[in-house]
Amino acid sequence: MTPLWTFEELLAATGGAAYGHFDVTGVAFDSREIGKGDLFLALKGAETDGHLFVDKAFANGAAGAIVSQPVAHPHILVADTMQALEALGHASRARTKAKIIGVTGSAGKTGTKEALFAALDRSSRGRAHRSVKSYNNHVGVPLSLARMPADCDFGIFEMGMNHTGEMRALSHIVRPDIAIITTIAPAHIEFFKDESGIADAKAEIFEGLVQGGTAILPADNVHYPRLRAAAEKYSGSIMSFGFSPYADVCVIDHLSMTNNDTRITAKVREAMLTFNLSQPGQHWIANSMAVLAAVLAAGGDLASAGLALAEMGGLSGRGARHDVAVAGGSVHVIDESYNANPASMAATIGQLGLSSGGRRIAVLGAMKELGDKANHYHSALAAPLAAAKVDFAILVGQEMEILAEELKAGVEGPKKFAHCATAQEALAVLQEYLCASDTVLVKGSNSMGLSAIVNALTDGKN
Repeated sequence: MTPLWTFEELLAATGGAAYGHFDVTGVAFDSREIGKGDLFLALKGAETDGHLFVDKAFANGAAGAIVSQPVAHPHILVADTMQALEALGHASRARTKAKIIGVTGSAGKTGTKEALFAALDRSSRGRAHRSVKSYNNHVGVPLSLARMPADCDFGIFEMGMNHTGEMRALSHIVRPDIAIITTIAPAHIEFFKDESGIADAKAEIFEGLVQGGTAILPADNVHYPRLRAAAEKYSGSIMSFGFSPYADVCVIDHLSMTNNDTRITAKVREAMLTFNLSQPGQHWIANSMAVLAAVLAAGGDLASAGLALAEMGGLSGRGARHDVAVAGGSVHVIDESYNANPASMAATIGQLGLSSGGRRIAVLGAMKELGDKANHYHSALAAPLAAAKVDFAILVGQEMEILAEELKAGVEGPKKFAHCATAQEALAVLQEYLCASDTVLVKGSNSMGLSAIVNALTDGKN
C-alpha cells in the first residue's frame, strides 16, 4: 500500500526528532480510531492527554506516533503535538494539486460538504477527499488535511467557528480555491452582537482564498450584499446561488415527487440542468445550487453531480429517515438530532408539515449558544409548529420552558405538548403516545442527547 506519509515527509513537516523509522497509511488522534499502519497524534486537551493512550494506539496497530514526551514505541518527538498537526495540515496543502473547497455557513455545512464530495468523487472516480463527521474546528480541519492523499483531484473541507478570528485561522490553513458560505442565520449568536457579526466572521473564509479563487454566496440571504463586499476584497470571481432569478446558479422550477425526491430544473450560468434531489426541503434545494456552483467552479462534471444528488442517502443526525415497525404498522422517524439553530429548526419543522397519512410529532431539544436572545428564538418556534399543523410537541430542556408557556397560552401551535427535562424523559412520553402512521421529527442541539431517542426507536441502527 502506498503510504499516506513517508517517515521522511513526517520529519520534514514537523521538524521533530526521530526515534525509529515508520511510514504511515492514516492519521488519527483518537486511539479508538487507529488502524493498522496509522500515525497516532498524542494531543493534549483540557480534559485528557493523548500520551495516556499511546500504548492502546499501538495495540490497535499504530505504526508510529508524534509525541511531546518520549514513549517506548517508534515516534517523532516534537515540542508541541498540536503545532505538529497544524504543520502536517500545511504540508498536505502544499504538496497537493487538488482543487480545494472550503464550506462554511450557519446551517447546511455538513450536508453540502457531503453532497459536494459525492458529486466530485463520482466524476473523478474515487479521487476526491473530504473531512469526515463534523471535523470542522482548529483540530478537525488540520487533521482532515493531514489525511488527504497527495494524488487526489478534489479536497472538500467543512469549516466552522463560533468566535471572530477562528475562520480566518482555518482559512489560512486550508487556502481554498473555492470558498462557499451556505447561509447566515443566528447560530452561535451568543458570541456576536448581531447577525451581521456572524456574517463578518463567516466571511473570513475569503481571506485564505488562493489567487484567482472563487467565492460562492447565498443570493437569497439578507446578508448577501455584506458577504459580497467582503468577498470582493479577496476574489475577482464570485458566484451566487439560490432561488433568486438573478443568481448565477438558480432554481428555475421544482416539483415534489411521491418518494420525497424533488425534481429540479436549474440554470447553471449558461447551462440548464434537470435532476432529482433525494433530500427533501427548501434548504436542501438551495444548497444543491451551491453544490452545482462549486462543481462548475472546480471543473467537475455537472451531469455526474446531478446523478450524485439523486442517489444521496440521509445523514445520521442530519435528515436520515427511518421506518420503524410498531404495533399495527410503522412510524416514520426524521433524525435531525445532531444540531439545531433557529433557521434549521424552522426549515425542518416546515418539512414535517409536508408529511401525510398520520399524526405529526415534533420532539424538539433546546437550541444552544443563543445568549440573551434564547427566549425570543425558542418562543418563536410556536409559529412554524402551527404552520406545520403539528399534533404533538415534546419539548426538551430548560430553554424550551418559554415555548411551553407560549403553547399553554394557546395563541398558536399544537394544543397537545409536553415539556421534559431530559431525552430519556422525552422518550418515555413519546413511546406512550406513539402509534402506527405517525411521523416523528427529532431535532435539537447535540448536547441535548436526542440521538438516544433515535437510537432507541431504531434499535441503534441510525
